[in-house]
Amino acid sequence: MSGRYDAVLFDFDGVLADSEPVHHECWCEVLARFGLGLTWEDYAANCVGVSDKHMIQALCGIHGRPDLFQPIWELYPFKKQIFRERVRERMLIPESTRLLLAELASGSHGALQLAVVSSSGRAEVEPALEFAGVRGCFAATVFGEDVKKLKPDPEPYLLAATRLQATRPLVVEDSEAGLAAGRAAGFDVVRIPAADRTAELVRSALQTA
Repeated sequence: MSGRYDAVLFDFDGVLADSEPVHHECWCEVLARFGLGLTWEDYAANCVGVSDKHMIQALCGIHGRPDLFQPIWELYPFKKQIFRERVRERMLIPESTRLLLAELASGSHGALQLAVVSSSGRAEVEPALEFAGVRGCFAATVFGEDVKKLKPDPEPYLLAATRLQATRPLVVEDSEAGLAAGRAAGFDVVRIPAADRTAELVRSALQTA
């Protein structure tokens, strides 16, 4: 069924987990301290698939307040803390995706190794994987702190492939930066429009491989 591929490399936010609304919620709480708002539209257009430092720069630009970059950046640890607390309380990974991961890890779709490749930090992603009971499905992980260059640079996906010793991985992504990273690495890419469609679209890609 999946002889074309020897691994599947999953982004986290927006692919495995419907976590972007939680990130948005946490950033709104941070920005409110400065009297700033953040619409979902502005968040989706400027903050998905990029590093948090670049995201804060974009937000300061939207509000015409470059002077606030440093004070907002200093609250980044607080943002990460409240995000970690909230992902421990909510099931962010859809049931259909949890079932897919279990199937892939069991070998029912052929000899495929799985990895998570995220620009987010380990401390933000692993609690959600553990809460969902899927951490053991992944033979490798690559987080923001593991690389020198984040997406859209191919380094995160190349590192994941190296860790798995994979030569024919399938990349599963939702953001423009992530799609560009997967393509720059030379890998096939599946685009995910919403986290609740990940299982459907990955199965389709593997069936046609």
